[in-house]
Amino acid sequence: MQPVDVEYQRYDRASVKAVTDEMVEVYARVYDKPPYSGDPFFSVTSFRERLEAAFDSDGFETVTARRDGQIIGYVHGATLPADKPWWISLGAQKPAQLQALADVRQVFWLRELMVLPECQNQGLGRKIHDTVISGRAESATTLTCIIDNQPAHDAYLRWGYTVMGEIKHAPESPIYNAMYLPSSR
Repeated sequence: MQPVDVEYQRYDRASVKAVTDEMVEVYARVYDKPPYSGDPFFSVTSFRERLEAAFDSDGFETVTARRDGQIIGYVHGATLPADKPWWISLGAQKPAQLQALADVRQVFWLRELMVLPECQNQGLGRKIHDTVISGRAESATTLTCIIDNQPAHDAYLRWGYTVMGEIKHAPESPIYNAMYLPSSR
């Protein structure tokens, strides 16, 4: 099912600042449920800090989906630095061709994708994902997905992602599956 009456908009590192508060509001609603609520790593303050720090990443971009003027979902990401600690921690679990692409800055790191609970299961997440990917110069995409987030994990597998291994972004973070999409083109 394709989402109807949805407008998509791209933002770079400068223009995204105008919609940061709206993005944080969406995050607060999406993560206001167990096991996330009450976990300091998933607090709104921690998310805002991670989001704003991401603005300075090379190739940063956000795509929002709006219905009736309100953001109902978005994705943000950047070009994956080949020296990113979680990426390095995968070691030999990374396919050689993917490492070679990362070495020449040809991997997009999809950092966050979220859709308001009442707008889920309508194809919106896939549409946002495909919109950001289609506009990228990189030839592959990677992401990390919380291991216990089965709906997201299953969706990424349906969309063609492959699991490389498990990582932690930080000592206080949950365990994630590192996944990649071989070709974004």
